[in-house]
Amino acid sequence: MRVRAFMAGLATVAVLAGCGGLDTARSTGGGDDAKPDSATISDAKKKLKDLAVKGRAPKTGFDRDEFGPAWSDVDRNGCDTRNDILKRDLEEETFKSGTHDCIVLTGTLDDPYSGKTIKFKRGQDTSTAVQIDHVIPLSDAWQKGAQQWSDTKRKEFANDPLNLMAVDGPLNGQKSDSDAATWLPPRKSYRCTYIAKQVEVKAKYELWVTSAEKDAMQGILDGC
Repeated sequence: MRVRAFMAGLATVAVLAGCGGLDTARSTGGGDDAKPDSATISDAKKKLKDLAVKGRAPKTGFDRDEFGPAWSDVDRNGCDTRNDILKRDLEEETFKSGTHDCIVLTGTLDDPYSGKTIKFKRGQDTSTAVQIDHVIPLSDAWQKGAQQWSDTKRKEFANDPLNLMAVDGPLNGQKSDSDAATWLPPRKSYRCTYIAKQVEVKAKYELWVTSAEKDAMQGILDGC
């Protein structure tokens, strides 16, 4: 898959110590490259071992708005985050004229969660076929550390490409705010990559895991 770098200038990230920059690589879709290499798995195991283990905090006070307006243009490249991720993860994209290739009209997704090829077409009745998934759901993050974050950090988390993937819409709805203890991609060959990515996001933002979640993550990584 080809790689498209996002434009520089992520001003909001600069104020977040230790949060790093945008992850510009396309998400792994279909094909034999669904499984990560041994170095990635080894790194994930090390980071998982270092994650704090606590109980899930109450969901009290959670609201999507606590993470800022949906799909903000945090990197100031003129395109909102949803379209940035569609551009990154889809193939054969077409764009709305006059938008500087910001608004994706159509494209093809090699869905990492199911292995299916999904045709995306923007429209009221068709856009939901492909949705942008938060690898670590916002509600899960809220209950495992994000309640204590600043508004700026929560907004950045919600728009961080490392934590975002274009996926099959119905599967994204099925996942909802589940963690690894209660939901995994049905495509088993992608589970190693999925858990490694979840661990990377949690380590980056110093989110904790529950004991059941850690056990589920460890079980997947041990089988990779």
